[in-house]
Amino acid sequence: MRVAIIGAGSLGALFGGLLAHAGEDVTFVVRGANLHALCANGLIIKRLTDEELHLEVSATADPGEVGPVDLVWFCTKTYDLYAAARQCVPLIGPETLALTIQNGVDAPDQVAAVLGGVGLLGGVVLGGASLVAPGVVEQRTPRMPMHFGEIVGGSSARVDQLHPTLLGAGIDSAISRDVRCESWEKFILSCAALGLSSLTRLPYALIFACPETAELAEGIMAEAEAVGQARGVVFESGTVERLLQLVRSVATTTPAARGSMYLDLVEGRRLELDAINGCSRAHRPRGWRAHPLKFCRLCSPAPVYPRNSASRLTLSAFDPRQSCELGELVRTPTSKQWQRMASAQR
Repeated sequence: MRVAIIGAGSLGALFGGLLAHAGEDVTFVVRGANLHALCANGLIIKRLTDEELHLEVSATADPGEVGPVDLVWFCTKTYDLYAAARQCVPLIGPETLALTIQNGVDAPDQVAAVLGGVGLLGGVVLGGASLVAPGVVEQRTPRMPMHFGEIVGGSSARVDQLHPTLLGAGIDSAISRDVRCESWEKFILSCAALGLSSLTRLPYALIFACPETAELAEGIMAEAEAVGQARGVVFESGTVERLLQLVRSVATTTPAARGSMYLDLVEGRRLELDAINGCSRAHRPRGWRAHPLKFCRLCSPAPVYPRNSASRLTLSAFDPRQSCELGELVRTPTSKQWQRMASAQR
């Protein structure tokens, strides 16, 4: 199978590398340091079993060099997806499949707006990996299940044909009969697990050890579920409770665990707030009346800073990797204030 992996971040590098290792014809469409590393040194995959795969791979910044493929697998961040879809038009042929696995619930719509009637599939990935250096990806969780299927639900011949290829590459995949609902379930989970972890700088264990943040997590998830229901998504009874228990189990087994958005935050990378917590607001129907948790003064998942002893915010006084008690958190400066503060520190 000819496969184009769009973006070689953590998931793109891992899944694309596994397909290449299994003998599939894989090309990474990437840019910058990743492109240079893949072309010069190949791809290194570090598994939890201490196994390391060293792969020679094909990579390019120009999809026109590749031509039509069987599968275009979009692995970019949500904020790059629309531009990536426009760039990928040369990869699309009459039988091409396109697979999205982004956070949030809007990825298929973004791709469909560009590629139209291409065979579009949706996917949901649980588990984690990290790009520890350009061209080097490290698996973080024992399992990384990926569920995929037709956007409209149900089964199809093309889904059934793709599945054995993924399984043959060692990708823990399963066919979803309702990938839209599964995407919303992950969205509910992400609103708390990613947004709240980034806001508070707390690992999951401490979030659930504190009654206020535990209640906030449940409230955030309940609101996201309500937004999905208002959009016509039918959830099983007890969905929020089941997802809460999932995060709690991670907190128990891995007390220091935090979401991927937190890692982006401390590394100074752009965040996917618009596609996660911001998307919950964007999908509210007209006339929606929110019911915020009145005890919570932290009403936005924007970055926050601990107040130092002099009650003055400075860049040098703040290490974003530190955990903070809720009482020590204050609202973030505006972007213009941030720029002035940054300039003053140079």
